[in-house]
Amino acid sequence: MEFRFCSLSSGSSGNASYIGTPGTHLLVDAGLTGKKMMAALVQIGIQASELHGILVTHEHIDHIRGVGILSRKFKIPIYANEQTWIAMESKIGAIDEKNKRIFDSERDFYIRDINVQPYNIPHDAVEPVGYSFYFENRKISITTDLGHTNSKIINRLADSDLLLLESNHDIEMLKVGSYPYPLKKRILGNNGHLSNEAAGNALVELVKRNVHHVLLGHLSADNNFPELAYQTVVSILQENGIHDNKDIRVDMTYRERISGYYQIR
Repeated sequence: MEFRFCSLSSGSSGNASYIGTPGTHLLVDAGLTGKKMMAALVQIGIQASELHGILVTHEHIDHIRGVGILSRKFKIPIYANEQTWIAMESKIGAIDEKNKRIFDSERDFYIRDINVQPYNIPHDAVEPVGYSFYFENRKISITTDLGHTNSKIINRLADSDLLLLESNHDIEMLKVGSYPYPLKKRILGNNGHLSNEAAGNALVELVKRNVHHVLLGHLSADNNFPELAYQTVVSILQENGIHDNKDIRVDMTYRERISGYYQIR
């Protein structure tokens, strides 16, 4: 049976990813409006009413905008660590107590037939996490909104059959762009966002750790564009003797539309 993934939206305007098996349907974040989330799911043949859970990475609005309305309308459980729950409760509205699911950020758990492994990542939120998902010896990982990678994160991402990795900005575009200095400093900081260059360097290590398919995500609308992110990452890989479509497959995600629909068997 296949393990399924689709990025429904990825970027500062809203983030949401679908993870599924034949019997289980999950969202990681729901950063679009409820109406847009439902429409995006329909494009991949899923009704919001079929969802078995929404997993939240952190409390920023571009990750939780539609979480509350979806949960209330379709009685969907919401999974988040305790600090994220505290930080987002006032933003998502009242949630039925039976649909509040609190997890430990360093302990795995199951949602039906999917094993979920959260892990802490460095970002300017109260307790942000990435996720790895396991189903029948297949692994899909999602790691965006992080200022840097480290050995622990690399270890968590190793052996992923499919990885969504942040490639947020081009450093020079950000430096000369119109953002105010405090915002530039935040994005470039250790708890900010991963640059194209940092994503490329992380992938050099991850290829050595049996990662051979990556989707670049969470691109900035103002300080990046898909062709630049792709070319920067691929160039860094080539400089290290790693070739796209041979040693690794590099694909893109998008802010305003769904990405490819991937089925891992």
